Amino acid sequence: MCIDVPDLESGMKDLGIPGVAWSLVDGGKVVHLAGLGVRELGKSRKVDPDTLFIAASNTKALTTLLLAKLVDEGKLGWDQPVTEIFPGFKLGDAETTRQVKVKHLVCACTGLPRQDLEWLFEFEKETPASSMALLGTMQPTSKYGEVFQYSNLMAAAAGYVGAHLHDPKRELGKAYDDAMRTKLLVPLGMKDSTFDFARALKGNHASPHGDDVDGNTRVARMDNNYAVVSVRPAGGIWTSARELTRYVQLELANGKLPDGRQLVSKENLLERRKPQVAVAEDVTYGMGLEVDTQWGIPVVFHGGSMFGYKSNMYFLPDQGVGAVVLTNSDPGWRILGPFLRRLVEVLFDGRPEAVAQLKAAASARKAEIAKERERLVVPAASEEVAKLAARYGSKALGDLMVLRDGPSTTFDFGGWRSAVASRKNDDGTISFITIAPTIVGLELVVAERDGRKALVVRDAQHEYAFVEAPPR
Repeated sequence: MCIDVPDLESGMKDLGIPGVAWSLVDGGKVVHLAGLGVRELGKSRKVDPDTLFIAASNTKALTTLLLAKLVDEGKLGWDQPVTEIFPGFKLGDAETTRQVKVKHLVCACTGLPRQDLEWLFEFEKETPASSMALLGTMQPTSKYGEVFQYSNLMAAAAGYVGAHLHDPKRELGKAYDDAMRTKLLVPLGMKDSTFDFARALKGNHASPHGDDVDGNTRVARMDNNYAVVSVRPAGGIWTSARELTRYVQLELANGKLPDGRQLVSKENLLERRKPQVAVAEDVTYGMGLEVDTQWGIPVVFHGGSMFGYKSNMYFLPDQGVGAVVLTNSDPGWRILGPFLRRLVEVLFDGRPEAVAQLKAAASARKAEIAKERERLVVPAASEEVAKLAARYGSKALGDLMVLRDGPSTTFDFGGWRSAVASRKNDDGTISFITIAPTIVGLELVVAERDGRKALVVRDAQHEYAFVEAPPR
């Protein structure tokens, strides 16, 4: 089996993706393992099968594999109330907390919304313990099993609960790292995979990239990615195409290692794929894994997204086929769907649509960027910047400093910063939009709160106000 590499390389060029590492597994064996492009724009180092990328939310599948291992060991049960094994766990009120079972931590089925901004903005102060505590301030907005709502904090809690059972005397993050290393990564031969940023950045790793405001691919700062450290069971692993493929092979072998040893029981490995909530008409979410049946056969997968890194892994259990794709650019997400489509086309002699999908994705990217760019003033309009306060504060999201350097204006959030553009909205309000690569598009709307200047940012279900604060 072979996916046409020229098509993949053409898609990379059209989408502005500097580097890709990928693999194919057929009959449980690796039949293709390669790197394409460079680790960082402007430098000559090539991506290879051992180049480390942040695999982001693909980590969730590994975290639930750890839980499966602990179920095998009799240390927890999927339907066991979380408070029985971690008494300090809290979600919203006492009644909500009482209902949470182990499987609910990783099923995206509890109705708990993402609320990612609360750990992304203040990540410098966050720890595994504080991320657990943050859950105690949150409440589901729909009933269990009613709506797919994806929560990184809940998935992180799953890893830390498992870590506590592994070593109740250690700090949660260190216990998790050790549990993953000893129970999974070492047995799988994933010796270079790590949750340690310093270790990853010292070696063969891919740098993050993103679009600038004009759609040009640029090297991005790493700052924002450190936000995942406190919630790393949800998305913090650095890994390579070679090593993540070893995990995919384990899934295809129903929990058996290449030497025949059963690392995780088939029963508990497969339990993670059972549908817990519908994502779309033909897609369900299990526990850290999704299953797509749109083509009449199950495709098990998960994706990953951090700043400047986009990835996916797929396996078709009935066919013994799997794949891994890791990219070092935000537009990398646009290559993932066509890659899967091409894989299925080759496997089942399907109608060739993947190449056209790639071309359409590249055109859509250019059109979207051009449309938004027309409305932006870059640098931000001086008359609107002059109306801003020098410092703002939010109880949930921390401080925001407005910094001016000649015509450029930067919003500094403490752990990370971005230059901003301005935009006049159809309703007459003014927004400031971040334009740094990988964080292009975060919108803060000029407003007032109790007679004070404010900047308001929103996610799908929440509104947060940065309100004028006294200068330091």
